[in-house]
Amino acid sequence: MQYETLLFDVKDLVATVTLNRPKMLHALNAIVFDELEAVFAALSVDDEVRVIVLTGAGDKAFAAGADINEIAATDTLTGETLARRGQGVFRLIETCGKPVIACVNGFALGGGCELAMACTMRIASEKARLGQPEVKLGLIPGYGGTQRLPRLVGRSAALKLLLTGEMIGAAEALRIGLVDEVVPAERLMERGEEIARAIVAMAPLAISGCLEAVRRGAEVGLEEGLAMEAEIFGRLCGTEDKAEGTAAFLEKRVANWVGR
Repeated sequence: MQYETLLFDVKDLVATVTLNRPKMLHALNAIVFDELEAVFAALSVDDEVRVIVLTGAGDKAFAAGADINEIAATDTLTGETLARRGQGVFRLIETCGKPVIACVNGFALGGGCELAMACTMRIASEKARLGQPEVKLGLIPGYGGTQRLPRLVGRSAALKLLLTGEMIGAAEALRIGLVDEVVPAERLMERGEEIARAIVAMAPLAISGCLEAVRRGAEVGLEEGLAMEAEIFGRLCGTEDKAEGTAAFLEKRVANWVGR
């Protein structure tokens, strides 16, 4: 697949998607949204991909935010349309059925921070800087930031970032739970790939089941979530992978997953 604003590679069941607008610090414009939508839609149904790593080219930025030229040209109607477009693309990433590891290698601000939050997990370089500075533009985050940030870090910590527009470093992002790990810059992609390989070694249907259970469970009450968990558990009990996994454990050998 060839893209104007993305680089793309697949190796050993791991796809790497790299934002590639270096002169604009990978700012998110209409073309980027179109291409992110296209690549994640394709990856969601690609049996040769089990994990996706998302990052930005170079070491300056994951994504510095939305394209301000596009934002400046909006009015009430086009602004809502733009927000819904970004929300839809990020929701596709969040619900693609495969783990998405964000390797945050520099600035992840505004829409870039929202993109990272739509991923399954976030690994940050020590040099990473994150924030939601939309209030400085007379706006609020429009691509899910007001909804995902409190779910990740809690209401008070989220509001501190949202209301001040403050940019925080990787250590503070780790402390509040915005990122999951912080590593030296030169180790960032290596660490992302290590996690990806660890996930690839597990049963693919079980991985997708965990993603489904956690995502759906976060949107309902406990009783409904428990019922949904039991349904997914039962569904997996009828799979070839469950039979293989339990046999491999009892026979003290490595399982051979088939995804059925």
